[in-house]
Amino acid sequence: MIDTGLSRLYSPELLALATELYRFPLSDDLLQRASGRSRTCGSTIDIGLATDAGGRIERIGMRISACAVGQASCALLAREAAGVSSQEISETRDGLVDWLDGKRELPDWPGLAALAPARGLTGRHGAILLPWNAAVEALSNAPASS
Repeated sequence: MIDTGLSRLYSPELLALATELYRFPLSDDLLQRASGRSRTCGSTIDIGLATDAGGRIERIGMRISACAVGQASCALLAREAAGVSSQEISETRDGLVDWLDGKRELPDWPGLAALAPARGLTGRHGAILLPWNAAVEALSNAPASS
């Protein structure tokens, strides 16, 4: 059997991450919103956040249409987002951009190593960055009025 690298990419760990998104539904009370679309693969996201008085994330919800790599990246962001500041999200996103470009090691965010097999697949880079870009945008938006 020829190993095309897909068995490493779609590892049990990555596929398990993709199934975690049910824990983070997008609800109407998450008022800081953003949407995004990856130009490389067509993946989409709608994200909503609730933040505390200091601007740290309290809750997060997402509606995703993405491959397993994009879904895993979304889950990695969502499961560790509580208590995180917009600066930390921006720094992690910027670190991911640099890592994907081969300029540095993976940023310090729990679980990102599961995405490592996708680094050489430029068509997956947009899906990896999708939730991080959307979160940065949502955090820069004032809460929408209900």
